[in-house]
Amino acid sequence: MRVALFVTCVNDALYPGTGRAVVTLLDRLGVEVDFPAAQTCCGQPQYNTGYRRETEPLVLRSARAFEGYDYVVTPSGSCAAMVRDNYPRIGAKALAEGRGSELADAAASLAARTFELTEFLVDVLGVTDVGAYFPHTVTYHPSCHGLRMLGLGERPRRLLEAVKGLELRELPGAEECCGFGGTFAVKNPDVSAAMGADKVRNALSTGAGVLCGADNSCLLHLDGTLRRRGATMRTVHLAEILASTETEVLA
Repeated sequence: MRVALFVTCVNDALYPGTGRAVVTLLDRLGVEVDFPAAQTCCGQPQYNTGYRRETEPLVLRSARAFEGYDYVVTPSGSCAAMVRDNYPRIGAKALAEGRGSELADAAASLAARTFELTEFLVDVLGVTDVGAYFPHTVTYHPSCHGLRMLGLGERPRRLLEAVKGLELRELPGAEECCGFGGTFAVKNPDVSAAMGADKVRNALSTGAGVLCGADNSCLLHLDGTLRRRGATMRTVHLAEILASTETEVLA
């Protein structure tokens, strides 16, 4: 099994520890992970802003960067959804415009092999207990792309529930958007901030010490909201919790 880590821009630039946690976790489970250095942005910011044609070179670049791998694993439902849902749309549009099948073929190949981390753990490796230890109270925020586009369902919760020492507390209004939404937060800052405040208020009501998520973009938004409130709750990516053990704490 050849597995590549698709780390994503946010993690590469701001949360490299999340990428390292994924490698640590998968290595513990017997999976050897490569990191193709040619990977760059998947093109989600451009595509979401309406620049479809400008996104096309990034689709091809990503497909070439991850060529030859059986699985491409990413700790981001947002970027996984971009590849799985939007790449085929981009390829189909190019094909319909009479510009050949290269883009469609590349998109289809990569989309079929790309998995968000919790999907890979539960569906491909068939595990929910990954041997993790995290003695903290945790509430889990399911991000929109993972929840609605990928249909992750209970996979993240099943993984968290199997972590030794972890107490999982239900998040009120869990399925409501946190307000980040990538470029949405830039274009609609007041609405975004209000939505983030609602999410944080619900998270704090649980009394948990940790707000967990599977997308650091959402956690970045919520962490800023928590800090502005002076709250002691901290945000931690799911991968860092799952990678932590009694002898090696990564979160």
